[in-house]
Formats: sequence, structure tokens, C-alpha cells
Amino acid sequence: MSNHAPSAQAASKDTQGHGNVGLTGLVVGAIGVVFGDIGTSPLYTLKEAFSPHYGLTANHDTVIGILSLVFWALMVVVTLKYVTIIMRADNEGEGGIMALMALAQRTLPKGSSSAYAVGILGIFGASLFFGDGVITPAISVLSAVEGLEVAAPQLDAWVVPITVLVLLALFATQRYGTERVGRVFGPVTIAWFLSLAALGVANIHHEPEVLHALNPWFATRFFVTHGWHGVFILGAVVLAVTGGEALYADMGHFGAKPIRLGWYFFVLPSLMLNYLGQGALVLEDPAAIQNPFYLGVPDWGRFPMIGLATAATVIASQAVITGAFSVARQAMQLGYIPRMEIKHTSSDTIGQIYIPWINWALMVAVIALVLAFESSTALASAYGVSVSGTMLIDTLLLALVARATWPRWRIWVLPLCAVFVVVDLAFLVANGVKFFDGAWFPVVLGLSVFTVLRTWRRGRELLYQEIRKEGIQLDSFLPGLMLAPPVRVPGTAIFLIAQQGMVPQALLHNLKHNKVLHERNVFLTVQTLDVPYAPSTGRLQIRPIGDDFYRVVIRFGFMETPDVPLALMRSCDQGGVYFDPMETTYFASRENVVAGKRRGMPVWRDKLFAVMHRNAAPATVFFRIPGNRLVELGAQVEI
Repeated sequence: MSNHAPSAQAASKDTQGHGNVGLTGLVVGAIGVVFGDIGTSPLYTLKEAFSPHYGLTANHDTVIGILSLVFWALMVVVTLKYVTIIMRADNEGEGGIMALMALAQRTLPKGSSSAYAVGILGIFGASLFFGDGVITPAISVLSAVEGLEVAAPQLDAWVVPITVLVLLALFATQRYGTERVGRVFGPVTIAWFLSLAALGVANIHHEPEVLHALNPWFATRFFVTHGWHGVFILGAVVLAVTGGEALYADMGHFGAKPIRLGWYFFVLPSLMLNYLGQGALVLEDPAAIQNPFYLGVPDWGRFPMIGLATAATVIASQAVITGAFSVARQAMQLGYIPRMEIKHTSSDTIGQIYIPWINWALMVAVIALVLAFESSTALASAYGVSVSGTMLIDTLLLALVARATWPRWRIWVLPLCAVFVVVDLAFLVANGVKFFDGAWFPVVLGLSVFTVLRTWRRGRELLYQEIRKEGIQLDSFLPGLMLAPPVRVPGTAIFLIAQQGMVPQALLHNLKHNKVLHERNVFLTVQTLDVPYAPSTGRLQIRPIGDDFYRVVIRFGFMETPDVPLALMRSCDQGGVYFDPMETTYFASRENVVAGKRRGMPVWRDKLFAVMHRNAAPATVFFRIPGNRLVELGAQVEI
């Protein structure tokens, strides 16, 4: 356990793994991708706070109180909790709830009930994050295009069709990668934040009274004035902090330092100036609460602002989508979702990836959501539950990590975690009361994703149990085999096995049907560690077990894309056995899973796992094993 400050080496690693991109370029790229979600919240936050749902009137004290709540929510939740503290809980540079879960589990006894509970908590938080990934693009783009209702009311009927077209274009461009998107959108997002700040300053000039909102007393007085039901306004205030988790999830793409610099010195000031400017406009003209963002824009600038806002909301969606890619790969490597095709989109930055299946699934869900809710006001009722739930789980996992690994810092971090829990619970309760108004959607979606993740994990465990139950121990099999050895043929046979010590089914089938044994035989197991990148010294382990048989273990981190042939080729460089790619044949068994009436899982979950297993990318493809050197042998397994 470390006795030093959390992530003491983070500063020196901030630009590592990012090629030749300098700190300034990373800051610009981070502004162009990471802050899009939280940066578009001014489009709808204040408008939603004064929607009829909350029953508030836009008088002086209420406006100042809401602005004060927004300011302190940004300071406590985003600035203090995420940017200052949680981003120090990096898993070797990687962030996000899955990385935080792996860190927390590492502090607990392996296989213990507490480690299992942490795994359940982390997976549920990741499921809620995917729910956020569906709602954010829908509400962000809708709120931007709705500016047409202010600038040209006759175009009202075109809001939803235009939104759908924008979203189609967004998801279609994902295959080009975060690096290219960030390069294009970085300057656009900078222009967006500068516009937010300029509009805010212009409007504050008319009513400088709004600057009193920076005093926490006005936030406190709001609750004193409105009583206990004043807590429900947090259901709108939480809209201002949506995107805080995306900052942490995208940390592996750009590094912690660029994100911190961008937030402290550019994004946070721009956001608060705009919120205060909207408040000043409402104080001057309470009728402006209908759409304080666009009504605060001069008439001549509304159409350009609609275009800029639409571009900014596309970037907001990008932040969540890239975060979803990162979380999906982590879940894949940790064994919670089936293997899928992963494409690297940058030759410089290893963390920038594209997962086609996740991209298209998100696209379908987002467009369906837009067509179902049709307005940002309706979607705002659905927004917030998944965000606040994820924030609460992040806090609990942070407390575990701080208690176990930050002995010098936990004295002040743990009390702050207690404060964060109170704040997160207040946000969760405030959003929970909107359940029947639309908040049911992210809850149902999150539970559905959680069921899929847990079913895949449990199904894999049951599958391996059945294989092991019917298997033969390698240590007892080989001596008997060599008493009357079959014909040996030239070359190397590599048998992929999930569990060490068992005779691969592919070897048994090969002996039964072909009645030959290769000159050299390797039993290969691939392991995924709970660290992002496996250390080079312990990546490959080769152990001879006699008669030209070898046990080989290759280890990869959960942020790596496994490449088995490349790892084996490098074994010679490390003083190991040389594997000639042209003389090597890979053998793998591909199980056909069928549901049985056993007590492992309910039959419907068995069938769900069987469908996922049948459609998952084969391990051989995932491990980048060339198809022309592969022999697959099938077997049926009942779970």
C-alpha cells in the first residue's frame, strides 16, 4: 500500500501514451471531446428549474437561490469530487467506474463476499452510465435544435427530424475516431465556451446583482424558504453537473492534467458566467424564463448560435460515446460482456478506440428516445436518475480506495466522501420522484444492461465448471499418453485452454480423429489482469513439462487488445522458446451452449447466455489468431 499522495506519479504520466501530442494539444483535444456533455447544460438547466413541474416563480430570491445551487453543485460535485479527488484514483492512467471498481476490488480479499459486492456495485454503476450514454445525445441535440422555436417559430415541426439527422451523422462519423473528431471539434468547442462567457458577461452587466449567487448563504436560504420539498429542485440542478463522470471515464484518452487545466481555467469560468448571465436576464424580464439561453442572444445572432449550439451538442454526445467505448472495453476484458470487434483509431494514443456494435446499439436507442419524448423538457424528466446513481456509486468506491491505499490522505478524503454521499443521495431522491414522468426509462435500461452483464459473467462461470467437471487433469493424462505415444508430426500445436491444468478438448478430438501428435505441443492460457496494462516482465510465462510439452500463460491488462501471436513471437527476445509462425497451428474448441434445467441460473438466463455466447466474437478472433493457422473443434455443453 502506498504511503504517498494518490497518483503521485500521475503528473509525469499525463502525456505518456499520447505520442507526440503536447500538453496544449491535449488540453484543446480534451476541451473538444471531454467537456462537451457538461458544456451544453446551460441550454436547458435553468429553463427546466422553472418548469411547471417544480412550481417555482422567477422572483429575485428564487433565481439567486437556484443560481447559487448550480454554482455550488459545480464546485462540490465536479471541481472537488471528480476533477480534484476521483481523478487521482486512476488505475495506471485509466479512469471510469470499471477502472475504479477494479482498484476497489484489489483492496479486498480475492473471492470474498465484500469483493463480490463491490463487483455488483461497479457493474450496476456501469449499467447506469450506459443509460446516461443514451439520454445525453438525445437531450443535448434536441435542446440545441429547439432554438428554432425562438428564432423561427414556424419551423417548430422540423425540430425532431433535424435532430434525428444530426444524430445519424454523429454516429456515422464515430469510425473515424476520437483523435480526428477532437482535432475538428476542439476549436468549435472553444468558440462555444467563449460565446457562453461573452453572452454571460453581456447579460450580467444589466443585473450585476446575480453575482450574489456565489455566496452559499443564498443556496441555504432557498431550502429554508421552500422547506423540505425544496430538495426536489435538485432534480433540475443535477442537469448542470451531468458529464462529471464522463470527465473521469475519458481520462485515459487525454490524461488527468489536460482535463484539470481545461476545467479550472476555461470551462468552469465560462459555464458560470453563462448561468449568471441567464439569471440576470430573468431578473430583468421574468418572461425570459421560457428559454433564457436563446432569449439572451441578440436577434442577429440567434441562427448562428443555433448552428454553434448544435455543433456543441454533437460534441457533448461525443464525450459520452467515447466514455461508453472505454467502459465497454474494460467490461469486455474483465469478463462482463461478450467479446466484440474493437478498432483502434489512433496510431499515437492507445486509449482511442471504436466498437461498432456499441456505436450502432447506442444510435438506435438514442433515436428511439428522441422519437418517443419529442422535446428536451420531456426528456429532462427522464434525465438525472442514472447520473446521480452513478455518482453515488463512484463515491462509495472512492471511499474504499481511499481507506485502503491513501493512508496520508484519507484523513480528509473520507469525511469529504461522507459529504458527497449526502449530496448524491439528495440528487438521487430528487430525481427518483420523477419516476413515472420518464425517470423509469434509464432505470429500466440500466437494469436491463445489468442483467446482461451479470448473466454473461455467471454463464461463463457455469460453462467453465461444466468443462472442468467433464475434463481430465493434464498431469495424469500426459504420462499415460506417452506410455504408448501416437505418431508425432512436424510443427507446433498450440491448444487454447481457459483453465490451467485441464486437457484441452481440442487435443482429445485431435487424438481421437487424426490419431497424431505434433512435435511440440503448447497449452496456452490467456489471463486478463485488473490493471490497464500488463508489465512487460510478467506478460509471458513458459514452463516445460517434458516430452516437448509446454505450459504458457500470457497476461494482458484490461485496457489492452490481446495479440497472442505477437506475444509469442516476442518470447524469443526474452530468452524463451521460439515460435515459428509458419510452423505453428492453433487448436481451439468452440462450445455450443444449450440451456438445461440446472440450479445455476433460471432457464431464461441460460437461454440469454446461450444467445450471447453464440453471437460473441470467437476467442481466436479476439486474440488476433490468423484464420489460416487455426483449427476449431466443436463441443456441446449444457449449463
